[in-house]
Amino acid sequence: METSNSTSQPIGALLLQRALINAQDIDKALAFQQQFKGRFGAILVRIGAISEDALLPVLAEQLNLPLFGSDELRIPHETILNTIQLSGLSPAWFQDQHVLVWEDEEGIIQCASRDPIDSNLQETLSAAYLPRTLKWGFARTHDIENALKPLQQSSHEGLHDEIAHLRELAEEAPIVELVNNLLSQAVDDNASDIHLEPEERSFVVRYRIDGVLHLRMTLPRERFDAVASRIKLISNMDIAERRLPQDGRISTRASGVEMDIRVSCVPGVNGESIVMRLLPKERADLDLNSMGMESDHLRQFLQCINEPHGIMLVTGPTGSGKSTTLYAGLEKANDRTRKIITVEDPVEYKMPGIIQIQTQSDIGYTFARALRAILRQDPDIIMIGEIRDLETAEIAVQSALTGHMVLSTLHTNDSLSAFTRLLDMGVEPFLVSSAVRAVQAQRLVRKLCNKCAVPAEPSQNFVEATEKIKARVPHLFQGKSAWRIAKGCPDCRGSGYRGRLGIYEFLEVTPPIQEAIMRHESPAGMLRLAQQQGYRNLREDGIIKAWRGLTSTDEVLRVTGLSDAGETI
Repeated sequence: METSNSTSQPIGALLLQRALINAQDIDKALAFQQQFKGRFGAILVRIGAISEDALLPVLAEQLNLPLFGSDELRIPHETILNTIQLSGLSPAWFQDQHVLVWEDEEGIIQCASRDPIDSNLQETLSAAYLPRTLKWGFARTHDIENALKPLQQSSHEGLHDEIAHLRELAEEAPIVELVNNLLSQAVDDNASDIHLEPEERSFVVRYRIDGVLHLRMTLPRERFDAVASRIKLISNMDIAERRLPQDGRISTRASGVEMDIRVSCVPGVNGESIVMRLLPKERADLDLNSMGMESDHLRQFLQCINEPHGIMLVTGPTGSGKSTTLYAGLEKANDRTRKIITVEDPVEYKMPGIIQIQTQSDIGYTFARALRAILRQDPDIIMIGEIRDLETAEIAVQSALTGHMVLSTLHTNDSLSAFTRLLDMGVEPFLVSSAVRAVQAQRLVRKLCNKCAVPAEPSQNFVEATEKIKARVPHLFQGKSAWRIAKGCPDCRGSGYRGRLGIYEFLEVTPPIQEAIMRHESPAGMLRLAQQQGYRNLREDGIIKAWRGLTSTDEVLRVTGLSDAGETI
């Protein structure tokens, strides 16, 4: 195959030039190549330095070869099968080699492979198709597999139940590359989670990006057991156990980023559902100023975490950014003059200058037990990952009343419900009212993509709601309105959104609120009191963001719910 038009620069230099890898990745890949041989690009994918999606466009440009996309590989199955039969080779050979062939309208045999310059592959197919002309190009592994799916053979199904065979498969290069590529691509896409979900005849891979799941690829069911075994192997789970849930952890490097990955495996009727939560070891988003808090909320939040004692609660559902907010608050409070200890399950982000404790419920080291121990360590600030039960709540309250500042999370839908939740747990009303200093509820909304969002006029209901909010907090409405809606472009993968920011409601526990807690005031009565002291709810804070053009009104309603939309808008 001719490569006279190829660039003279090696692939490593090109990737380094484009900041897709760093010098450390090159050194690691060279050492790997010296020991195990193999192509440099494939090694980079295998060690998790770069994703296949990021590598192939650069390789295609370097070698002056086309890169076939998924749309170009939607070829009729009959065409693929007929072209394979022309070669005299078996369909299984094409599957093993990960190569796709089809005859185009001009009678040319198009060949798509993840390694189209493999000399053995070229020689075999050139001889098989003589005297036909062959044209080669790159294609992503999962696109080739999808196109070859109808040719799947099931001759080895019986072997999948054997643990030794699964361990063998998990160590094979294609499976190692596939798993590493899934991780690298998730990092490239800024995904927070990877979901692997087996179905009857296939399994799907979905990424959670900006809080919404996106289908990434669909692969043959026959490969799932090997992929699941690989993930279990590297996360220290039991490969043989398929009937009980398991949890594991991976520490790795993916697409140039050091990651901690929490792995959850739950048995289902079609196989084990696997979810991987990606936690970068270095977080660039722990900055309160860039998290979406308005100036008044930010001032109240900072004032509260710098109090000498009391409880500050952050509430919201799973995935609403509660832990990130607390970490950002701790980073702000960590001036090295105070002793800060956290009790978490798990420790999501390691912070210098702070003592972090991981609970171990399986050996009885619970939140409550850890809290009793750390009170003897003379801490100034304590962070509890979550208040889950009465015992933990009571120790948190006692800690707050004996001169410690306690930060924690609670699962409630809004800030006002936090008091009801603590009372339902069994904490006495006078303890709740005297210990809790403030409650902040939050959600995450998707930010509009700046490259494709278009101006739009909101509905009259939103305009009226905005005027009511503006009358209460005019200082938050500077300049002109910038309402926008999502459109979609390649940069945001057609979603119209890119990145997320928080919407918040902050409730300070003032003397009138304390009295309301003591007399078990109804939620409606509590709300009236809160509004008298400047409280605004999540939807109102979201409307301020939409007025500025940071998000859309549709996104605010999606996150805050439609059930009581009429009350605000």
